[in-house]
Amino acid sequence: MDGRAAGEAQQVRRPRVQKNVTAAIGLDICSERYPVGSVMPKENDLCDLYGVSRTVIRETLKVLATKGLVHSRPRVGTVVCAKAEWNILDAQVLEWMGPRIQELDLLGCILETRRTVEPVAAEFAAERATAQEIADLEAAWVRMRDADADGDTEAFTRADVQFHEILLKASHNLVFHQLAAIIHAALRYSLHRSNEVVDRRDEALDVHRQLVEALRLRDKEAARACSHRMLDLAARDLAPAMRQRGQAPETP
Repeated sequence: MDGRAAGEAQQVRRPRVQKNVTAAIGLDICSERYPVGSVMPKENDLCDLYGVSRTVIRETLKVLATKGLVHSRPRVGTVVCAKAEWNILDAQVLEWMGPRIQELDLLGCILETRRTVEPVAAEFAAERATAQEIADLEAAWVRMRDADADGDTEAFTRADVQFHEILLKASHNLVFHQLAAIIHAALRYSLHRSNEVVDRRDEALDVHRQLVEALRLRDKEAARACSHRMLDLAARDLAPAMRQRGQAPETP
């Protein structure tokens, strides 16, 4: 292999290497191998620990900084940030934290956010949603129904996330529209947890279908009521996971 070919091969491999190292160090931070407030090993030591170049380590630390996990301090080095600074809406951070996510009461926080936003978004959507958006919502519901029939929890969750993101966008509120993208990972995490703990999803499917119908009829009150019922079901289904932390959500 000549020098040019070797360089091209290195360019192809480097992103994968960096991605793997980013995940490895991210996991080590989230598992408290590097505790909050501690100073990370020096670049050369990280190179030896993870078997990569200084360039890869530097790029990795930059990525972790954008996720709020670390920050650089002059004459000190790279310091692990407080958990309150971590971007817990980032899909990778959620994955790295794993069971430790319970320490931040994320399920409760997501539920509170949804209770604040979704019923209002549903009411707005009943007034503002286009025919195409209503059709898209119905298509997402059909995917949920089919996935449930197949016993495919992952596909059910994907369709469920799509349903709620379409709903937020159908409100035609620019802030809600942006929020759909911002909370995507957290919403997926929350819906996955609620979907995997129940044996039957008949009630959830029924209320999602009723919400689509409320939008089609332009019935704002019914749309808001359906959204509240969805969230009550989510609170009920998430209660076992929440009780593990001693902070179960209130259910009607």
